[in-house]
Order: sequence, then C-alpha cells, then structure tokens
Amino acid sequence: MAPFKHPRTHRPHLRTVSITGVGSYVPERILTNAELERMVETSDEWITTRTGIRERRIAAAGETTSDMAVAAARHAITRAGITPEQIDLIIVATITPDMPFPSTACLVQQKLGATRAAAFDIEAACSGFVYALDIASHFVASHTYETVLVIGAEKMSSVIDWTDRNTCVLFGDGAGAAVLQNRPNAHGLLTTCLGSDGTKAGLLELPGGGSACPPTADSVANRMHYLRMDGKQTFKNAVNAMVSAAHDALDRCGLKVDQIRCIIPHQANQRIITAVSEQLGAAEGQVFVNVDRFGNTSAASVAIALDEAATAGRIQRGDLVLMVVFGAGLTWGAAIIEW
Repeated sequence: MAPFKHPRTHRPHLRTVSITGVGSYVPERILTNAELERMVETSDEWITTRTGIRERRIAAAGETTSDMAVAAARHAITRAGITPEQIDLIIVATITPDMPFPSTACLVQQKLGATRAAAFDIEAACSGFVYALDIASHFVASHTYETVLVIGAEKMSSVIDWTDRNTCVLFGDGAGAAVLQNRPNAHGLLTTCLGSDGTKAGLLELPGGGSACPPTADSVANRMHYLRMDGKQTFKNAVNAMVSAAHDALDRCGLKVDQIRCIIPHQANQRIITAVSEQLGAAEGQVFVNVDRFGNTSAASVAIALDEAATAGRIQRGDLVLMVVFGAGLTWGAAIIEW
C-alpha cells in the first residue's frame, strides 16, 4: 500500500504542525447511574443499554470551565517541555464559558501566567476541539506563531436540565488540552475536514441567554437556559456526518482505515460510536472509548480521549490517529495526525 501523502507538500512555504504535549482534567465527583435513578425516572439498565454510560464527572461548586481548562493545560505544557511564557496563542473551544465575556481563553491566559499569549474562544459545540486544532495549525504552519495552546473545556452540568431524563444522563464535565508546534522531521497534523449545516440548528440547542432570547424571568421559568435535543435525529445525523468526514480525511491523505492505529470518535454515546465504527470498517480494538466513564463532555470529549490513549500507550511515535467529531450547529469534522 502506498504511503500517505501530506497535503502541505504542495505548499512548500508552509511548515508541518505537531502536537508536542497533551493533558486532561476531570473533576473528582463521580455521578453514577444509581445516583441518577434517585434524581429522575430512569434506571442503570436503561442508561447503560441506550448510551453505554455508567458514570460521569461533575464539577465542584465554584469550579469553572476556565479552572478545568487550566488544569488540563498545565499537564499539556509540562509534557511539551515548555513554560506558559512561551505560549503565543490560546484557543479555548467551549459552549459553557465562565461568562459571555471576556472570553474563557483570556481567563485561562491570566491563570496560567501566559503573559505573551493572544487568546480567544471558539464555539462549535462537540466539534470544537477539532475546529480549534484546524485554526491553530494555520498559525503555526504559516510561521505566524511558534506555540499554540488548544483547549476543549466544558461544564455541561451548568446547562443541563436535571429533570429531563433524556439529556441529563448523557453529559459530564472536563477538559483536554494540546500544545501545537513545528517539530522538525515530523509530519504531524496531516489534514482536517470540517463541515456544518445550519438548517438543522434546532436539533440540538440552548435557546435562552443570547440576543434572540435574552434572560428574563419568563425565559428562566420556561427552562430556556437548558440544553434541548432531538435525540433520534441527532443520532442519525451524527453517524452520517462522522462517517463522511472520516472518509474525506482518509481520502485526502491517500489512506485506508486499516492504516490508522487509533480512531478517537466523539464520545457522545456508545451506540453512535458503534455505528460509526462499523460503517468505517474499524477493527476490534482500533477505536478508543471512554464514554462509559465520562459521558459526553462536548468539546472536551476527544481531547480527553486523546490524552488517555497516549498515556495508556495506545499511540506511539509515528502512529496515525484519526479523530472524528459531531456537534450542535450542526457541525462535524475529522483530523488525521501522525503522532
């Protein structure tokens, strides 16, 4: 089989971009299915058979998205062998910022002491980390910046309706981070493929709190500030979009799925992961799964899984990794990395 092709070889003025350090953080508190049985009309069997989730992490009172982002970032910074002062740019992907403004990235910059760094947030829901990787890679590839810190962080527990059994069982809190730099003689990030479909925005949304529905006593009473989801349509669209994005990324690099060492899908639920794996023709053990322990952590999902896969030795230097994601928007994406 022919070796993969690097898309940037046709643009010699650009340089390659590698992930030189990863890190993650999840809160200490574990919320089990048994505990949820006492909160809403559900059961451990119902949750496990439909989602594969057995427990999820919930942030402590007063623990913010930026706090979790900083904890994950510190691990990534240490593993990359850099200091916060070396970071040129911080991008935080989140749909649960500490506040509408300033950006969570600016709060992370201050808490890290990354005094040289520019900072901004992006919002692409569960696709956010891959979207942020794509954005960050262009800054490094174009020689604009040397070191970019990308973080996916979410406090989903702050936007969940704990009376809605269809959604409250799915989500958890956490953060994952990656440091992007040029690494000589390495291919790094081979390609990213992104997509969106705003005509289906209503399938997964949080309607209250923005300019379309400012916070009022009525909006709070009508529970407009909680996540809402059409589960059946979200499932259908997620599988189709993730499979399509993965094939697009593989085709761009001239790769077949059996050349990928580790596939890291968005950890939405086990049924989606299984459907995507089967349609891609993934082999047993090729797909990394941690949804059973953390649930859906939105933009943090694949970032946490990437860190866990690397720490567990599932990924070695030179291995090919495929990340594939889907989220509200609708948004989706895939990225292939030579580790």
